[in-house]
Amino acid sequence: MNILTKPVAITPGDPCGIGPEIIARTWCEAPDVVQGCFVAGDVQLMRRAMALVQSTPAFPVCEILEPSDALHVPPRCLPVLQVVSAAPPLPWGQIDARAGQLAGEAVLWAAHAALRGEVAALVTAPLHKEALHAAGAPYDQYPGHTELLQAEAARHAGVSLAQMPVRMMLANEELRTVLVSIHVSLREALDAVTPDRVLQTLRITDAALTRMLGHKPRMAVAGVNPHAGEGGLFGREEIEVLQPCLALARREGLDVHGPFAPDTVFMRARKQADGRREFDVVIAMYHDQGLIPVKYLGLEQGVNVTLGLPLIRTSPDHGTAMDVAGKGQADARSMMQAIRMARQLVSGG
Repeated sequence: MNILTKPVAITPGDPCGIGPEIIARTWCEAPDVVQGCFVAGDVQLMRRAMALVQSTPAFPVCEILEPSDALHVPPRCLPVLQVVSAAPPLPWGQIDARAGQLAGEAVLWAAHAALRGEVAALVTAPLHKEALHAAGAPYDQYPGHTELLQAEAARHAGVSLAQMPVRMMLANEELRTVLVSIHVSLREALDAVTPDRVLQTLRITDAALTRMLGHKPRMAVAGVNPHAGEGGLFGREEIEVLQPCLALARREGLDVHGPFAPDTVFMRARKQADGRREFDVVIAMYHDQGLIPVKYLGLEQGVNVTLGLPLIRTSPDHGTAMDVAGKGQADARSMMQAIRMARQLVSGG
């Protein structure tokens, strides 16, 4: 495990969901993964979460005073930086505006710390969109983490949102996919399949994965329509939008291929038993087209990475799981993978 020179901040997500628990479980089950990491949140919340994971606290929760303290805490200790007002115990598994506010405040603090260069990366436990909305301004403006972080990064850089384009990548050990659009209706997503947006997605993906992999990624583009339009029989987006866009991307030096039939391209990009894969990543045209294949391979291994930000941000590929929150049964493997990937990105591969 690479040694961090700056700490990694982990936000607890919605305090009524499983976020605090999977963080505590990660400290107990994968202590090597969390060396140099800390929770930016609420001390008492994390003590409450640790009590769900173990009856005898072999891993005490300690309060630190600044991010750099996380690099020097003794082993078998979960460091927490109190970045929000101390919160009363909130009921597990319930949607609560107070929870939405705490979660939002923690993310804002961590985003600002990352943008200032005080932390090396940001790992975010799941938010609950309804609780976030119930918290009111400014959190009700954002569907989730991605949009909130994009807005803060644009504000920090003094540019418009349009000048801070971001994309969602979902990844596990077997497959990576990047989405042209994220949290919009399917009808709106089809309207978003434009030459400018697709080309922007290819450029962002190429830049991010070149840094991550150490070489230019071999990108496969999924078509919009069944059989990638079958030569125009099932739709003309492939002919009128994707093919010209890909030709332009190739002239820019991007290693891009397609458009391919969406129902088979993900199999071609999946890592095989011998470690080889035909493509490093699939560019999917809309949310469910790209996320269903990755999630089918296992929610416990999926990691959400935001590409295009001037900071490193990863997240587990699941929600707040209110139905199991507070029961001590949450699976922390996706959180562990999110932290591992953040560390990998910090070290440049």
